[in-house]
Amino acid sequence: RSALCFATPSTPRPVRTTALFGLAALALCAPGVGGAETARDLARDRLADDVAALQAYRPAYPFWRHVFAIPDGAVVYGSAKDGRLLASFPLRGDWRHGARWDDASLAGLLDAHPLESVVTLRRDQVAKLLEPAVGPVVHNATRGSFVLPNVRVYGGFLEEWATIYERFGVPAEIGLAQAMVESGFSGTVRSRANALGLCQFLKRNWDRMDRLTAHPIEVQNQTTQAAYCAAYLTVLATKYGSFIPALSEHHAGPGNVGKVLVNGSRLGAQDVRTRYFAGSDFHRDLRNISPREFRTVVGTYGSRSYLYAEMVFGNAAAVNEMRASAKAERIHAMRAARSLPLQEIARRTGLSEREVKRFNPALVRQVPRGATVYLPMHVPEFGQDVTFWHRTADPAFTALLNEFVAMEAPSDPWEDRDFEARLRTYRQRFRDTRTEEGAVMDAAIGYVLQEIPATRRILGQYTTNPGVLQAFDRGVQRRQSVLSEAEAPR
Repeated sequence: RSALCFATPSTPRPVRTTALFGLAALALCAPGVGGAETARDLARDRLADDVAALQAYRPAYPFWRHVFAIPDGAVVYGSAKDGRLLASFPLRGDWRHGARWDDASLAGLLDAHPLESVVTLRRDQVAKLLEPAVGPVVHNATRGSFVLPNVRVYGGFLEEWATIYERFGVPAEIGLAQAMVESGFSGTVRSRANALGLCQFLKRNWDRMDRLTAHPIEVQNQTTQAAYCAAYLTVLATKYGSFIPALSEHHAGPGNVGKVLVNGSRLGAQDVRTRYFAGSDFHRDLRNISPREFRTVVGTYGSRSYLYAEMVFGNAAAVNEMRASAKAERIHAMRAARSLPLQEIARRTGLSEREVKRFNPALVRQVPRGATVYLPMHVPEFGQDVTFWHRTADPAFTALLNEFVAMEAPSDPWEDRDFEARLRTYRQRFRDTRTEEGAVMDAAIGYVLQEIPATRRILGQYTTNPGVLQAFDRGVQRRQSVLSEAEAPR
């Protein structure tokens, strides 16, 4: 499989061509060969429209693949026009002699300038020195050490996880890129906010999801998480008709994204993507002007929230290259009919305990009854085979997923009680398929339903509160003043 063609295991058909991720025009491929559009076809169409919007509104997004590809200890600079890498500098050390210039024409640019001793000041100083030659730039410390060691351990599993994402109608490169940005593909990563595992749900949110399932969710097993991360992203992408605000909601929450979209509408944007980008830029600018004065407008939508979708999309092509270069390993799943001690699993399979734990990072002493054990082979005595991604999807699930992904959601679904009722119906219908995938969709929709009342209340207050409206109007004026001052000739 080409790393540059976003394809599924079935025979692809090109649906459109676009300049993608800073590379030459690439064909986006959809799995169908005619007839009604499937969930995967629709997801590919959404992906293509999202990429077009990113190219128009956030053209620097390909820059983020360099941030996660270069080991820690460097600061990289890229073009804000197209995301191409310009240069990298050692985080600590001599920036003149230690620089690596990807654009050779810029070498020597710093020679005539004394550089700031404080790295944060030096970063901004170098950006200003580069801009007259190349236009606006972006820069960031590198995060490759967050990813690269885990790719060596888990790279063989990427193809299996990709198949899981695709089963739920999520383009594999988007789902895996989100996992890479969030966890570096490690199942045991825990953030300071107590977010866990592959796609970094907060611990309390995983507990909520676990209560919606018939079987225990061991969140440190990436293969377990992949299905729930995929189903949740499919629900949100259906809700918005775009993966961009869907990804942002995963990171920043429905209330913050709802406020961004409300403000995008107030600024005159129409469709969901332009509303998101207009509102997102507005929130970023007000936070830069005065986060205290405009806290009722910007909420907790911060700088990482602003960049999140860019970071994911910017790493999609890199993930496909990882998939293409890694030797794929099969993962078999068995639902434990009883508690399975680690030593017994190792003895019966002939695998080392370390290798068993590579497939099951959550495993300390034993797999609890009802949870899932993952191995490179099927062991019938360990329990029911639940490796759904190795089997053709049940037609009932496939038809229902196609219908769900294709449904027309209202422009503001979190405020629409009829839409909430539709979700409840879909949840029951997925449960009624009596499939592994249907059970996962049932839980993911149930999780979203739990958030709707609070989100409706937050946004209802936000859209009608006179104080918020006044702060919004002040923000528009202050922002315009700052922009006019920045554009004035000096």
